[in-house]
Amino acid sequence: MTELAPVRRALISVSDKTGLAELGQALDARGVELLSTGGSAAALRAAGLEVRDVADVTGYPEMMDGRVKTLHPAVHGGLLALRNDPAHVEAMEAHAIPPIDLLVVNLYPFEETVAKGADFDTCIENIDIGGPAMIRAAAKNHAFVAVVTDVQDYGKLLGDMDQHGGATCPKFRRKLAQRAFARTAAYDAAVSSWMAAATGDPAPRRRAFAGTLAQTLRYGENPHQQAAFYVDGTGRPGVATATQHQGKALSYNNINDTDAAFELVSEFAPEAGPACAIIKHANPCGVALGGTLADAYRRAFDCDRTSAFGGIVALNQRLDRETAEEIAKIFTEVVIAPEADEDAIAVFAAKKNLRLLTTGGLADPRAPLLTMRQVAGGFLVQDRDHGQIVPDALRVVTRKAPSAAQLADMRFAWTVAKHVKSNAIVYAQDGATVGVGAGQMSRVDSALIAAKKAERMAETLGLDVPPTHGSVVASDAFFPFADGLLEAAGAGATAVIQPGGSMRDDKVIAAADEAGLAMVFTGMRHFRH
Repeated sequence: MTELAPVRRALISVSDKTGLAELGQALDARGVELLSTGGSAAALRAAGLEVRDVADVTGYPEMMDGRVKTLHPAVHGGLLALRNDPAHVEAMEAHAIPPIDLLVVNLYPFEETVAKGADFDTCIENIDIGGPAMIRAAAKNHAFVAVVTDVQDYGKLLGDMDQHGGATCPKFRRKLAQRAFARTAAYDAAVSSWMAAATGDPAPRRRAFAGTLAQTLRYGENPHQQAAFYVDGTGRPGVATATQHQGKALSYNNINDTDAAFELVSEFAPEAGPACAIIKHANPCGVALGGTLADAYRRAFDCDRTSAFGGIVALNQRLDRETAEEIAKIFTEVVIAPEADEDAIAVFAAKKNLRLLTTGGLADPRAPLLTMRQVAGGFLVQDRDHGQIVPDALRVVTRKAPSAAQLADMRFAWTVAKHVKSNAIVYAQDGATVGVGAGQMSRVDSALIAAKKAERMAETLGLDVPPTHGSVVASDAFFPFADGLLEAAGAGATAVIQPGGSMRDDKVIAAADEAGLAMVFTGMRHFRH
């Protein structure tokens, strides 16, 4: 690769004008000729800079509402020509093509346009064509051309030029080229994904995903694994959009667990009342509603105080001082909430190892999103589980019908079970979980583990009977046999909510009738692996 590449001429065409005037002034001060187009040229001239229009180079004016301006041999020849190839140099001279040593381009704001909910035609108009073509040309020819696609690289560009006497070094140009190809790939991924949705294609022939680096992590799930955190640009409230008020950087496991906690608590609308979810290792160890946020936290904490230690706390309303003081009584890794009062933030200030995140809002649990999981040789894509049930959809299958209070607890337990790793069993009473069994190969074992945890908490809380007595129980999938259901009945559950659909439903229903249980079928499963 050619070593240093002097920067004598730069082509600038940007949609995001942030830092444009300062960059133009810095390049001009270093003796760089500026070529530009449309709004970029106007902004540079407004900053008092001399700018040559690209139209003067191509011999053609911008046309078709700006759709055609840089798609011309005079531009692409200047970007693609090999400066050490005599035939290329001869062609440039014969056709009066000026070499372009630096390309600064950021693209039409397609992703932002889609995120704002713009109509189809507006989104189409915000698909950049000339920009990606120039970026790819310059990136391919990075042996001679530097290409900058991110505003955050302006300072690095100037620093590299100053370090090398107005030239750029090959290592820096290669890094810029990688970023350029990644940018156009991400842009095309956004366009293709949007068009798949717009055309109603749930399984397009080719699928692309992209993200922007948000944080390089110390390590992954374990110290020997490298990891990084990328954001997808959708703006969905959560860890990716949150403001961190204090504490050290989040780890891979912190981010994963905090996301699980916030997605769960977002199921409970703030206007319906306070809710709290406590997560450990991506599973809920306590979820509750309450009269106040502090009450909701205390009730969630009382489901499994042991597991809550070192966990993640998610809240569906603005964090207040009383709740912060309750949370601060034990070690907590992360607290995430839509907002936080200043005095609540002050309470946590003394807890240097606690991270406080505010998101500005809750995630929409009904939003149609895609999830992706890698497998050997490929990846699985599916709709996010945004399934909801309404009371009218529930089918009572036992002789005994549930009371209104039981139905409310059933819906609460069912919502929590949706966020518990399968096989999932959730006992709940009075709007709070009282036992959670997660991730077992046998549904019976999940029922037993949840009940055993409740027994331990009864001892801790000084209760005469475990809190599962009089509870309802939710199962994320059907009971294939009556044994799991009978374990729940033995733990004191009085009502059951489950999908139904087993070949042995009649035997399970008969067992529920014999045990005096009320049971409803949802017709919807919530596996979570």
